[in-house]
Amino acid sequence: MLTNKRFSPVGQSAFDARFEAQKIAFGPVVFQCVRLAWKHGMLAALSDAGDTGRSIDELAGTGRWTAYVLKVVLESCLSAGVVSRVGGRYVLDKAGYCVLSDAVTQTNFDFVHDVCYLGLHQLDEALHTGKPAGLATLGPWPTLYEGMADLPEPARTSWFAFDHLYSDTSFPSILPDVFATAPKRLMDIGANTGKFSLAALSADPAVELHLVDLPRQLAVARDNVGASGHGRRAHYHPTDLLDPHAALPQGMDVVWMSQFLSCFSEAAIATILQRAAGALAPGGQVLVLDTLWDTQRYDIAAYCLINTSPYFTAMASGNSKIYERDDYVRLAEEAGLRLVTSRDGIGYCHTLLRFAKVAP
Repeated sequence: MLTNKRFSPVGQSAFDARFEAQKIAFGPVVFQCVRLAWKHGMLAALSDAGDTGRSIDELAGTGRWTAYVLKVVLESCLSAGVVSRVGGRYVLDKAGYCVLSDAVTQTNFDFVHDVCYLGLHQLDEALHTGKPAGLATLGPWPTLYEGMADLPEPARTSWFAFDHLYSDTSFPSILPDVFATAPKRLMDIGANTGKFSLAALSADPAVELHLVDLPRQLAVARDNVGASGHGRRAHYHPTDLLDPHAALPQGMDVVWMSQFLSCFSEAAIATILQRAAGALAPGGQVLVLDTLWDTQRYDIAAYCLINTSPYFTAMASGNSKIYERDDYVRLAEEAGLRLVTSRDGIGYCHTLLRFAKVAP
């Protein structure tokens, strides 16, 4: 259990703290300027120039940007440490190199800009009402999950890139955990596009998969699984998990949930875990793979996860977040489950929690 945590350096001066506060205040401005420098090729042009860099006149001379545009954008990048200025010439700095070349950074940029940026203006309303008030910037759905199949571009591409970036690094290493108890009937709750189900079906030619999700999303998973040739071992259960009376198929050796429970409020998670426990065959287990901010080895991961929670509030559901480990353990215990094992450090930032039914 993480009881103490800070991101500021011990002994930080009041002057430095005030500077950090200004970075926060102007954060949205800097974000847009750095993004423009990346997307419009300014950072690439500086990278090509190497340590000698380029002057404003040289960059303007290419005809791609005016001197005014370059000054506005690159001066903001300078203030953020994305570029440096040496002898009047702009040079790509280390943070700029990350923006230009790091897939995680780029995926986070696109997700924040294309999915979250406009809607986050309604964060205060979302926190007050418990509804995703910012989702109207993308579509007319009650929650983002009901509109997933109809998300407009570029939000759709950026959302799936963000989601798959984290899950794709985890799935290869967790399949031995999934099949450690030799399950024959496996339920994938929140099947999404069917990525995990496909991995599981490919890993064990005898396993039977039961996919659970909203009807529109489940149709996408059905198409993907069918195209793989594994359709005969897959069974589909269109279900709205927000309905506490929606039943789940029974007799499961493993109930699997990946990056799923964070989509719901604690009250909804409690009912989902109760139904998952009720769906288990004797000796069955519930496996939860998720991103928990308090189990991270590095602050960079915890920072990204903590700041994903406002997306859930403003855009996704209005009442969910990135949780801590003890939140899931507590809710699982209330549902009649006990924690068997907990494994951190999976992929970029995942933890795998294994639960079993409490003996009567």
